Amino acid sequence: MRPEFEYGSEVRLIRNVRNDGTYPGKEVGELLIRRGAVGCVYDVGTYLQDQLIYRVHFLRENRTIGCRGEELIPVDVEWLPNRFEFRDPVQTIRPLSVNGEIIAEQGEQGEIVKVVRESHTAFHYHVRFRARTFQLPESVLEEVEL
Repeated sequence: MRPEFEYGSEVRLIRNVRNDGTYPGKEVGELLIRRGAVGCVYDVGTYLQDQLIYRVHFLRENRTIGCRGEELIPVDVEWLPNRFEFRDPVQTIRPLSVNGEIIAEQGEQGEIVKVVRESHTAFHYHVRFRARTFQLPESVLEEVEL
């Protein structure tokens, strides 16, 4: 196994990282670092002898966490942040239909079930409307005003 990132490499986190029980003082499942954060690799280790773990210090958040390689990209690689997160309420900006069947009226509220990234600059959402889940681009959704 050869590390993808070297000591001192600036990296961007592309997935939210939650406490898996190994971060002291935080509840299991609590958000540690939000995707998009930039940090610096200052140690590389292994987990179970088959996974590289990068210890990354996120200066702005003043937190150091262990990250897997697939959670990181070089800081200079183009990256587009997503607007919505898991469980965010959203509404449609226009009526949505599948094969002529209206699945959501304009302004109908739904909930983000999953954020799916296909690349650093392309993603879509799984959104639940009326007990059904659909894959949608961000362009047809907006925030729900509370």
